[in-house]
Amino acid sequence: MASKNTICLWYDGAALEAARFYAAVFPDSAVGDVVHAPGDYPSGKEGDVLTVEFTVMGIPCLGLNGGPVFSHNESFSFQIATDDQAETDRLWNAIVGNGGRESACGWCKDKWGISWQITPRILTEALKDPDRAAARRAFEAMMGMGKIDVAEIERAWKDGGVQGP
Repeated sequence: MASKNTICLWYDGAALEAARFYAAVFPDSAVGDVVHAPGDYPSGKEGDVLTVEFTVMGIPCLGLNGGPVFSHNESFSFQIATDDQAETDRLWNAIVGNGGRESACGWCKDKWGISWQITPRILTEALKDPDRAAARRAFEAMMGMGKIDVAEIERAWKDGGVQGP
């Protein structure tokens, strides 16, 4: 049975390419049904890929090839919780290395303009710390980063960023 709530993402003809990329990069992701247009439409012709059902880490999505009228922005992003630096690096590098671009504080964009927050769990934990000074140190360390450096976040959070001998 299909989900009652699906995230619909607008693409300019690249919905199937994007869905295949997400399925290859993210665990618990897959490409589902592909619907071809039954007739011509403003941004395509009969037979073109109109929609693609896919999941990204278990989240149901629909890619709509709606054309160039709308583009993505940072008001929508996928936030992916990572367990360690290796997973953070793998996902970040896959997105950025496939025509994407880096941003700040763990954010990057894929080549289709979708924003991704590649967020190590330790960062989330640090920001929730009831010791507000420790949380602030982790936050300030994050503010200077593109891709999150797990060791640096932990160092700032746990010992004030003071490096040992």
